[in-house]
Amino acid sequence: MPSGNGLGPKVRDNADGTICVEYEPKKEGRHEVLMSYDGSGVDGSPFACVVDKIENSFITAFGAGLVGGLSGDSVGFTVVAKRGTAKDIEVKIDGPAKVDLQRKDNDDGSANFNYMPMTPGAYNINIKYHGKPIKGSPFVAKVSGEGRKRSTLSLANSAEYSLKIIEPDIVDLVGTVQTPGGQIEPIILKKMDNGELGIAYFTPRQKGEYVVCVLRSEKNINNSPFRIKVGDKEIGHAAGCTVKGDISEALANKSNEVIIDTTNGGYGGLTVSIEGPHRSEVEVYKVEDRVYTVHYSPHEPGIYILNIRFADEDVPGSPFLVNVGGNPSGRVRETITKDVEPAAAISAGSPSEFVLQIPGTNPFDMEASMTDPEGISELCEVMDQEDFHYLIKMTPKTNGLHTVSIKHKGMHVSGSPFQFSVGQLSHGGPHKVQVGGPGLEKGEVGLQNVFNIYTREAGPGTLSVAVEGTAKATIQLEQRPNGFLGAQYKTSKPGMYGVHVKYNDVHIPGSPFMVNVAPDSGVARQISIHALKDKGLLIDKPVTFSVAFNGAQGHLHATVRTPSGGHMDCLCQEMDTGVYAVRFIPKENGVHYVDVKLNDAHIPDSPIPIMVGSTASDPAMVTASGDGLEHGKCGAKNKFIVRTAGAGSGLLAVFIDGPSKSALSCKELDEGYEFSYTPFCPGNYLITVKYGNIPIAGSPYQAVVTGVGRKPSPVVEQSSMAVETVEKKAGAGGVRRKLTGDASKVIAKGPGLKKAFTNRVQTFNVEIKDAGNAVLSIGMISPSGFPEAELSLKKVSQTTYTVNYKVQEIGEHILHIKWGDDEIPGSPFVLTT
Repeated sequence: MPSGNGLGPKVRDNADGTICVEYEPKKEGRHEVLMSYDGSGVDGSPFACVVDKIENSFITAFGAGLVGGLSGDSVGFTVVAKRGTAKDIEVKIDGPAKVDLQRKDNDDGSANFNYMPMTPGAYNINIKYHGKPIKGSPFVAKVSGEGRKRSTLSLANSAEYSLKIIEPDIVDLVGTVQTPGGQIEPIILKKMDNGELGIAYFTPRQKGEYVVCVLRSEKNINNSPFRIKVGDKEIGHAAGCTVKGDISEALANKSNEVIIDTTNGGYGGLTVSIEGPHRSEVEVYKVEDRVYTVHYSPHEPGIYILNIRFADEDVPGSPFLVNVGGNPSGRVRETITKDVEPAAAISAGSPSEFVLQIPGTNPFDMEASMTDPEGISELCEVMDQEDFHYLIKMTPKTNGLHTVSIKHKGMHVSGSPFQFSVGQLSHGGPHKVQVGGPGLEKGEVGLQNVFNIYTREAGPGTLSVAVEGTAKATIQLEQRPNGFLGAQYKTSKPGMYGVHVKYNDVHIPGSPFMVNVAPDSGVARQISIHALKDKGLLIDKPVTFSVAFNGAQGHLHATVRTPSGGHMDCLCQEMDTGVYAVRFIPKENGVHYVDVKLNDAHIPDSPIPIMVGSTASDPAMVTASGDGLEHGKCGAKNKFIVRTAGAGSGLLAVFIDGPSKSALSCKELDEGYEFSYTPFCPGNYLITVKYGNIPIAGSPYQAVVTGVGRKPSPVVEQSSMAVETVEKKAGAGGVRRKLTGDASKVIAKGPGLKKAFTNRVQTFNVEIKDAGNAVLSIGMISPSGFPEAELSLKKVSQTTYTVNYKVQEIGEHILHIKWGDDEIPGSPFVLTT
C-alpha cells in the first residue's frame, strides 16, 4: 500500500487451474502485490498496480505490458474501473512503430488489453477514464530486441559492513544477527581488504538495533556481540542512488561507462544487467567510496535494456532503454551438435581405456593414475600414439566412484582430475560435463586448436559446441571410447573467440570460454626459456628465469595467473642483446600459470604451469562428501566435508552459485574441513570445490534446496570462502579402510552372560569366526550410570576372545557387545545382582 500498511487480499480458487486475487484499494498511489508459491516468489512478483481516484471511484492499471516486453511477443495489461463502466476506459499506444491493440471489456468493469510490438524502443501507453488521464499515464513500456541475451554483474561491496576488529583467520567462525523484530538469521562473514572482519552482505530491512554474534567453537570472540544501530540512512533504498553516463545512447564493441553513486542508498547489494539482441561484456572498472564505475560493451548495435537494481529495487529511471549504435562486430558463429548415447557401464575387473589429445606435451613426461573409493592409487598404462594422442589403460578392481589423474611433468593437465564411475553410473546433468585442453586457453590462426570433452558422468543428451569470433571457424568432433570426445577448431583471423559448450541446451560450468586466438606466432616460435624452476618454489621468494629471443624481434610481455584467480605482471628486464630476465614474487601456494607472449602471441610451452609450495598439495587426493552436496533446506545449515588428509597444504576454495547468497562457515576437522552453508531461497545451487585453483574430481556438485525462503535474485549470486589449509596426515580420520562385518554372525556364550555376582570375577566368550572384519567393542554400565570399574578382553585363539568383569554395585548392569556399528544377537544383556 502507498501508506505502508498491508491490505489483505482474498484468494479464490476458480477450480480450473487459475486463481482469482481480489482486493479493494482505499488510497491512490502505487500498490504492490507479492505472490509466492511453495515459498518461492512467482515469476514477475511483486506485481505493481497504479490506483487513481476519478469521480469518486477508484481505477487501477496493472500488468507486464505497462513496463516493457520483447519485440515479436504479445504482452498485456488490465485496467479495472467501476462495475459496468469498462466502455469509459480509453487506451492509445504511441511508439516507434504502429501496434495492433486488442481489447476485451468485462462485465465487472475491467478491460484486458494485448499488443505485439514489432520494433524495439519506448512505447507510451495513454490511459484515460471519463476523458481524464489516470495517475501515471502515459506509462512508458520499454521493448528490447528479439532473442534476448542477458549479461549480469553482481556487486556486494555496497552491502559490506566492517566490525572494526582484526581477525587473522575466519576458519571456525560462525556469525548470526538478531533483527530488531527478534528474528535470528545467519550472516556471511568475510575478511575485508584491510584485514578487518566484516559482514559481506548486510541488508537491513527495518530500523532499530541489530545484534551481531560472532562465535568460535560456540563461544563469542572478543568484542562480540556487536551492536549496530540502523536508522533511515542505513536501510537500503534504491531511491537514494543516482546514475549517470551512457544510459540512453551507447556504441557497440566500445567501452561505455555508467557511474552509480550509492552513497545515500544505505546498505544493499547492487546488480547491473543488460539484455538485448546480443551478449554484452559487463565489468566493474573501479570502486571508490560506494561510487561504482561500470563498463559495458554490447557485441552488436540494437535496442538494449539496462537494469540497475539496488537492495532488490530498481534505481530511479531503471530500466534504461539504450539505443546502441556503431558498427556491427562482424562476429560469426559456427555450431556443431552431437547426440551423446548413454555410456556403457564398466564392471569391476574389466579393462578400460581412454584416448586424450594433449598437444605440446612430451610422452616421457606423461603419467596417469587411478584412485579407488578406498583411497588406494595405482598407476595406469600410458601409450603414446600419433599427433599427441595418448591411450590410457586401466583395470578398476572395485565398483564405485574412482578418481583419474593425468599429469605432465608432475602437474595435472587441463581437465584433470576427473571422476570415473565403475558399476552403476551416477545421476548426471550438464554440470557433470568436463572440458580441458590448450584450445580453451590459447589459440593460433591456421592451426587446429584442440580440447577434450568428457560426458560419461553427465548421462545421455545433446552436446553442442559453437565457436564465435571475427571469422568462421571449422569445428570437428572426434568420437572416443568411454564418454570422451575430441574437439578441435580452426580459424583464419586473429581475435577474441567465444567457445560455447552446451549440454541439453544448457551452458556447462565456465562456458562460454573466451580464447585469444593469436596471429600466426611466426617469430614467437624462435623464443626459448632457460633456467626456469617449476617445482620447490616458496611464497615471497622471487622466481626468475631467462628468455632468449634467438634472433626474433618484438615486444615481450609476461603475466602470472595465481591460484586464487588473480593476475599479476612480471618484471621483464633486458640483460643482454636478445636476452631478457623475467621475475615475479609469488604470494600464494598452488599452481601458477605463466603466460609469456611476444607481440601478443604465446611462445612455445606458454602458459607454463609452476608449483609454489609443496608438490604434495594434490587436488586428486582431496574428496568431498555429505548430504549438503546434493540437497539442502532454506534457512538451515547444510553441511559437507572436504577431506584434505594426505594432500599437502594449499589454497582450498569453495564457491556456491545460486538464486541467493549463502552464509558460508567452516570448521576444522582431523581429516579436513567441514563447510556449512545456509541458503536464503529455494532452487538449484552449484557448489564448486577447488584446491590450488584446480577443481577436485566431481566438482561442481548440484544441490537442490527446498523450503520456504526469500524471493530468488534475478541474477546468479555467488558466495565464496577460501582457506589456506594446513598439512593433515592421512590416518586418524583420513582415508579409512572399509570394513564389512556381519554382527548377526557373532556368538557370545558363557556363565557371565546369565547372572552377575558382586565382587566375583565373571567370564564369557565371544566367537567371531564367520562374522567378517569389524571393530569389536564391549562396554558395561553400572546401576549408578558409570562404566564398570573392571572389564578386560583377551584373545585366546584366532577367532575367540574371553571377557572378564567384576561388578560391585547391587542392581541392573547393562552389557553392550557391538561388531562394527551393530549390536550382536542378544545385546544389550541385562545382568541383575
